[in-house]
Amino acid sequence: MAKLAFLGLGVMGAPMAGHLKAAGHDVTVFNRTRSKAGDWVARHGGAWAETPRQAAEGAEFVLCCVGNDDDLRQVCLGPDGAFAGMQPGAIFVDHTTVSAAVTRELARAARDLGLGYVDAPVSGGQAGAENGQLSVMCGGSGADFDAAAPVIDAYARICRRMGDVGAGQITKMCNQIAIAGLVQALSESLAFAKKSGLEVEKVVEVISQGAAGSWQMANRHKTMDAGQFDHGFAVDWMRKDLAICLAAADEVGASLPVTALVDQFYKDVQRMGGGRWDTSSLIARLG
Repeated sequence: MAKLAFLGLGVMGAPMAGHLKAAGHDVTVFNRTRSKAGDWVARHGGAWAETPRQAAEGAEFVLCCVGNDDDLRQVCLGPDGAFAGMQPGAIFVDHTTVSAAVTRELARAARDLGLGYVDAPVSGGQAGAENGQLSVMCGGSGADFDAAAPVIDAYARICRRMGDVGAGQITKMCNQIAIAGLVQALSESLAFAKKSGLEVEKVVEVISQGAAGSWQMANRHKTMDAGQFDHGFAVDWMRKDLAICLAAADEVGASLPVTALVDQFYKDVQRMGGGRWDTSSLIARLG
């Protein structure tokens, strides 16, 4: 078992760190809100640290799941950052969904210090984190990935190396692009069924067994029909991710017209006060 640090105890990070502790690893956690770190230790054991640097000292792997590019820089860099506490040969594993640009920037900084770096964004949402059933898409050297994969397996349904540093983030963008268009199509389908006088449950029972079936349909149609969105992945975070997708598309000359449109639909949801609603709330703007 390894000595680990885990930085960020939000709805994803807290259960992920819990799975690592349950697997027998020696885990020290850090969270900007100290009470969350204390609560986590009270529930799982292990220890908590005042700074990312203190959490990272002596760790073989430092794992991280925070909010955005700026959050990631903050926990990695500076005198209190994780990199300052890590020993040469240790590996930083980032589960945050961030830009490929900041990933490459931090990977260079890590490499200059003799550290390994794996970008490893996840898909599967809060339920996937709690159940240890996340899809993990990784970028980094083969050696760093091979070392980190057995640790990541504590909460992964599948964990794959997609290429060099940044490839994991690009793969996560592919994931978000696919979800955005799918949720909009599902929203239109369910709204159309209701306005046509059909029972949504019966419609879904039939069409989910054919080519229209999807995870979103199976897991979100009931709450969408009921107008319940106080769960899952927040619209604010989805807009953050789609902004990364659209910026990266401009860099490589890719066209994402549906993604750009759905991003504006999510902006409508934010204006409705739904920034913290689940992404399935796209149906709310259809009336």
